[in-house]
Amino acid sequence: MNSLIQFITNPALISVILLCLLCIKGVNVLLSIIISTIAAGLLSGMDVKHVMDVFISGMGGNSETALSYILLGAFAATMAHSGFTDVISNKIAKFVSGKKNILLSVLALIAMASQNIIPIHIAFIPIIIPPLLSVMNDIKLDRRAVACVLAFGLKMPYIAIPVGFGLIFQNLIADNLIQNGVNILRGDVWKSTLVLGVGMLVGLLAAVFISYRKPRTYENKNLVNSNLTETKFLPSHWIIILAAIVTFVVQLVTKSLPLGALVGLGIIFTCRVIPQEKMDHMMNEGIYLMGYVAFVMLVAAGFASVLKQTGSIESLVNLVLNYLPQNIILTSLIILILGLFITIGIGTSFGTIPIIAVLFVPICVKMGFNPQQIVVLTAAAAALGDAGSPASDTTLGPTSGLNADGQHNHIYDTCIPTFLHFNTALILFALIGIWIFN
Repeated sequence: MNSLIQFITNPALISVILLCLLCIKGVNVLLSIIISTIAAGLLSGMDVKHVMDVFISGMGGNSETALSYILLGAFAATMAHSGFTDVISNKIAKFVSGKKNILLSVLALIAMASQNIIPIHIAFIPIIIPPLLSVMNDIKLDRRAVACVLAFGLKMPYIAIPVGFGLIFQNLIADNLIQNGVNILRGDVWKSTLVLGVGMLVGLLAAVFISYRKPRTYENKNLVNSNLTETKFLPSHWIIILAAIVTFVVQLVTKSLPLGALVGLGIIFTCRVIPQEKMDHMMNEGIYLMGYVAFVMLVAAGFASVLKQTGSIESLVNLVLNYLPQNIILTSLIILILGLFITIGIGTSFGTIPIIAVLFVPICVKMGFNPQQIVVLTAAAAALGDAGSPASDTTLGPTSGLNADGQHNHIYDTCIPTFLHFNTALILFALIGIWIFN
């Protein structure tokens, strides 16, 4: 009975539930996180000043990510003002020619490329997607399917492909597992997480061909560049491509995405693709495009810091782990559900890996999990909340483009669809992976 009371009164549990409820009720995500943070701190016995001090200092945990988003937003703005994105949007519209599945396939490939080939992450979405909304409206494409396609392209590559963001994610897993006593080579992580990538693909197919296959009507209002016209490919656009390639190479070599974005911007301004006098305007537009997402990431890091300070995550996990069954599959399921709970509040799979590793890896080692199984479990548990979390860039990004005309709800049209399809698939295929590597 005491364990049950401790469970239902756990500050982390209450604050995450509060966060989800506030978002569902339409409260701004940024405000919802701050309110939930204060609730978590107060429930754990911290005074308000201490909560805010920990919250503000903890925001620095995502400072590199936030800076990356601002610089990548500026990079995306220069792409738009150079006419490069107009060319891409026009060619996509012409190539699609009213075919829904072709459009979805192209968007999936672009989203995947944004993680590995041209690593601008979600910065492409508010540039590429709004001009295509009229095309989507004409073919009555359900934007929930598009949200799932974009989320798939943003998420699957870092889980399964060891390049770009995937290299960062998988190196994080390897490093944290090594720190917690598991011998694993960095280059071997993808061999275990590939099964999760297959699961993501299954979830995507279910969303596109089952859940959201029926036509959905939207009004043609507040559309951006709704009348797409033919645009020529200019020499300056080759410089944009060169800058994107250099950004990718610098990021890969230095492991610093902000530095890569800075070098890419330097090439664009040095080659005068965008006049120097418009530099301030480009930076301001970058902040406009990605500033909100960057601030959500910052406050999410502050929320995570407060939860760590309260110790409520550890106590919650310990309460549950005391009742773990001896069956390895059931134990894995319980760990995955706990990982989902932890990540959905924090909103970042990358930032959750150290927490997951510290809490779960010693338990897995004690219960006889082998390194491949631990990799699958850690990667899936960390990635689970990324799709479906109101504070995740995987959901904030698609909404930023699809809601350009005010007809796409962040919670009901992005978070819930991606949560249902990808988290279900990740849990199922993680368990399959545990069984395969047994």
